[in-house]
Amino acid sequence: MEGILFPRGVVEGREGLEDYLARGGYRALEKALKGQDPETIVQEIGESGLRGRGGAGFPTGKKLAITRECVEQPHYVVLNGGEDEPGSKKDRLLMENLPHLVIEGLILAAYAVGAEKAYLYINREYQAATQSMAGGLAEAREAGYWGGHLLGSDYSLELLLISAPPNYVAGEDTAALEVIEGREPLPRQKPPFPAAAGLFAKPTAVNNVETLANLAPIIARGAKWYRTFGTEQSPGTMIFSLNEEVNRPGIYELPFGTSLRFLIEDCGGGIRDGKTIKAILPGGPSTAFLPSDRIDISLDHRSVLEAGSSIGCGVVHLVTEGECMVEETLRIAEFFSRESCGQCPACRMETNMLAAILKKVQQGQGGEALLEQFSKVIDFNKGKGFCSLINMPGPPIESALRLFRADFEAHLATGRCLNN
Repeated sequence: MEGILFPRGVVEGREGLEDYLARGGYRALEKALKGQDPETIVQEIGESGLRGRGGAGFPTGKKLAITRECVEQPHYVVLNGGEDEPGSKKDRLLMENLPHLVIEGLILAAYAVGAEKAYLYINREYQAATQSMAGGLAEAREAGYWGGHLLGSDYSLELLLISAPPNYVAGEDTAALEVIEGREPLPRQKPPFPAAAGLFAKPTAVNNVETLANLAPIIARGAKWYRTFGTEQSPGTMIFSLNEEVNRPGIYELPFGTSLRFLIEDCGGGIRDGKTIKAILPGGPSTAFLPSDRIDISLDHRSVLEAGSSIGCGVVHLVTEGECMVEETLRIAEFFSRESCGQCPACRMETNMLAAILKKVQQGQGGEALLEQFSKVIDFNKGKGFCSLINMPGPPIESALRLFRADFEAHLATGRCLNN
């Protein structure tokens, strides 16, 4: 199936500047600088319907427009490559394999919002990605695609590479801004949001790597072309990650609207060892579980939301029959408890408490009344933290308890999994 970011047969290993130019690379930037003003670029991205690929799905054109329209100067753009979502590999592989596609998108975003300085914030554990992007920056600067007077225009842009701490919260947009400013990766209270008051308290467009990688194709071929992929509400394609539960783990770029079954069976080769699916986590550890009978769901924002979950950042995790949902949710709760930065007392207390209650359930300590504590803890602290981590353990825990209550009851009764 043809993709936008990974067209069939385009890349095996890192794509250098010469190969990128041969398939039309930097033509979008030339088109923008020589014939389109920044407002037109923002409008085209808005009309394309592109939504952020970092998890929230916020309209990219709207984010760029907010920053563009702010009177306060200067403006900034940040490429957020702090990816530390369990199971997610898409941003890392884009930077490793297609550095110029990502760089061109970043330059277009900077031009669109009127920024003269942009930052590439990359997880320091991604050494191959960092080297690839550094090499791409050197090649692009030598060719005149960034620096002073891009391609002979009046527009100048400085690009700076920043090393991101390898922890989950460091990938949160405002935590990234804190690191760039030389401080610890601690999320900021919002509002204000970065688009209006971000880096150095100035308007800043912070975008995920995959999001920015979509900009050059959109500007080169137009919003109407982009909308030939995907659905009306979710145009374009998305990169989905499959992990060790399937026979062919990897990342797969598919048009929105493709069925989950196609991703699992046709792309992933089906479940390893012939096992059957018990539960589906469609968008990463902060999304709600779906039952196995939703395997034919359409992979787009609206369909997954109507099914009771979210598409998140496209990391699909599959729980197979025989596995225990208490163990699954405990792993998720302990992850968020471990990754909480501790800045907000409510978040620190909630994530620790949820993990502790699940541990008691696992060990068979307490009666069914213990299960009622989950919703009380989750509801009490909704929206109280500086970032969304405080809300993240809720959807997987509550959905697992609703769909697979027998697993929890078995642990409370015996201290063991239902099938043991």
